[in-house]
Amino acid sequence: MNIGEIAKRAGVSRSTVSYALSGKRSVSEETRRKIQRVIDELGYRPNASARALANGRTSTIGLVFPPAGNHYTGMQLDFIGSVVEAAAAFDYDVLLSPSGVDSDRSFQRLLGERRVDGAILMEIRLEDDRAAHLAELDFPAVAIGRTAHPERGWWVGLDHTALTAACVHHLADLGHRRIAFVNRPEQLLRTGYESAHRGLDGFTKAAAERGLTVRTYCCGDDAASGQACLARILHDDPATTALVTLNEAALGGLYRGLAQAGRHVPRDFSVTGVVAGRWAETVTPQLTAADVPAEELGRLAVDLLVERLDHPDAPPRHHLLTPPISLRASTGPCTAS
Repeated sequence: MNIGEIAKRAGVSRSTVSYALSGKRSVSEETRRKIQRVIDELGYRPNASARALANGRTSTIGLVFPPAGNHYTGMQLDFIGSVVEAAAAFDYDVLLSPSGVDSDRSFQRLLGERRVDGAILMEIRLEDDRAAHLAELDFPAVAIGRTAHPERGWWVGLDHTALTAACVHHLADLGHRRIAFVNRPEQLLRTGYESAHRGLDGFTKAAAERGLTVRTYCCGDDAASGQACLARILHDDPATTALVTLNEAALGGLYRGLAQAGRHVPRDFSVTGVVAGRWAETVTPQLTAADVPAEELGRLAVDLLVERLDHPDAPPRHHLLTPPISLRASTGPCTAS
């Protein structure tokens, strides 16, 4: 069913139906009601393209995230799900765009063909060409994460510096003096991945403040890499009694490596980190962690983007979250002499 058929049945012109639907020009109340009766009888719903032509909006937002490689982590999937759910509450659809850089064809199509009203960027780097490109175009966007210039844009993020520091202080308060840090893959650190850099910064500064002996490691996003990383930690310094991790995908492997080495958690070795709550609760013993509020981050990102779309001249806004550490069963007093 199309506008032409509605116009024919209502006894009006196609343009009158279009004006009644879009509100771009006034239509008499009697004519509007006549058109509405026909629409109700026919069950007509304008498609997305028609709505976009009528009001300049697609009612779609883009979610831009990097290609998966071998897989997406649980936290990445949580973010994607939370954005889709939050957007639906505003009657927005979500178009997923697996794009890494501003030269990516998928990313360029998203912008050039104006398929979306705005975009949400995941996996932010300190110097992020996607964010810079969108800013140059004045294209409405919100980042999940902070670039090196957080004052310039709209974003929501976690304070990874404060959160990893809190993990270090928690372990130090329990008497641990030799601690390892398990970060994300080396490639992400090399390319300026924001949370990996800020997490490392928080860890090293807090360790220096407490006078701890520490080692830092990059680790692949999978259990096998976690197990291999744990073996390296104990090989490099067998006296290590605790670790802090940002790598939830490696968590199961870290636990397996400890079991293989005969280290009991938390009696012989404590583990903590920055991990989504539902993933922290899947390991045994459950992980003491600064729980990543993926659902809240996704909702806040959508809220900000809708606000930006509704108020194009509003100054940039952001939310920086610092969730408390949830004390579970994976940390305990250091028993090493």
